[in-house]
Parts: sequence; structure tokens; C-alpha cells
Amino acid sequence: MRILPETPADIDAIFALTQAAFADHPHSEQTEGYINDALRRAGALTLSLVAHEDGRQVGHAAFSPVTIGDGSADWYGLGPVAVLPDMQGRGVGAALIREGLARLRALGAAGCVVMGDPAYYRRFGFETRPDLRYPGVPPEYFMALVYTQPASGDVAYHEAFAARAPQQGGAA
Repeated sequence: MRILPETPADIDAIFALTQAAFADHPHSEQTEGYINDALRRAGALTLSLVAHEDGRQVGHAAFSPVTIGDGSADWYGLGPVAVLPDMQGRGVGAALIREGLARLRALGAAGCVVMGDPAYYRRFGFETRPDLRYPGVPPEYFMALVYTQPASGDVAYHEAFAARAPQQGGAA
């Protein structure tokens, strides 16, 4: 498996694999592919990494800037992370996350936040921090990894996270 930065040739595959990865996820509104597209259009994809195996794109991880209530700079959010259903459980997501976190650190990031399963994300060094909050989410599901500069306050993801599927037109 190779992990590479996204290229224009990857964009359609990223959308398709992201939608497939979240199709049956109980906490998804199936907007993740649209979020990636909106982040890309806004120039807010700090890192967009693609896992390639056997000539196909099998996974993707996005990292984008977040804002913190105390004004701390250089903080990022991890997500969406997606792996094709037939490749899940094989370490693709973990490899994408590890590579992305290493690249963020090399860029001088102060830290990274993630919303998700604590049992999964703790293995990468994420931990619940009472000083960082994401309103409306139980605190145990919102975690941070501090590299250089702790932060405090409410966290806001880029407005692209509000992206939804385009409305389908039809005769009334």
C-alpha cells in the first residue's frame, strides 16, 4: 500500500470510496463525500491523503483547519477518514491517520482534534481534554492530540462540514 497526496485524478474515486465507506454507518448522514468536495473547493484541505493498493484508491483521510475559542492557531481537524468496505479492518485507515498526523507535525501544527470512537482514536495519541469542547457532542467522543501548543475553548470545523448532497430537481 502506498499513501500519497491527492491528485486531480483521485477526486472521483475519493468521493465514491467515501460515500461507500459511510453508506451503512449509523451516525452518518452520508454527507462525507460532499464535505471533502466542499473543503477542496474552499481551499481548506490542508492534507488530503489517498491510500493506493493494487492500482486502486482504497482509502482517504482529510485534515483541515479548525478554529478554537481562545484564538489558538495551527490547529487542525481529522476527518473524514474513509476506507472501502472490502478493505476495512486491514489497517488502511490507521496507516492514513499515522501518515497524516506525522505530516501535520512536520508542518508545525499545534495540535489536531477528532470526533469519533475513543477506543479507536486513542491508539494515535488522541485524548479527551476538558478544556476543548465541541458543542452538542458527548465529550468522550471529541478528542485532541497536542503537538506544541495546548488550546482551550469551543472548537469549530470549517463551514464545509455543513455540506449536503445537491438537491435533485423534479417535476411537481
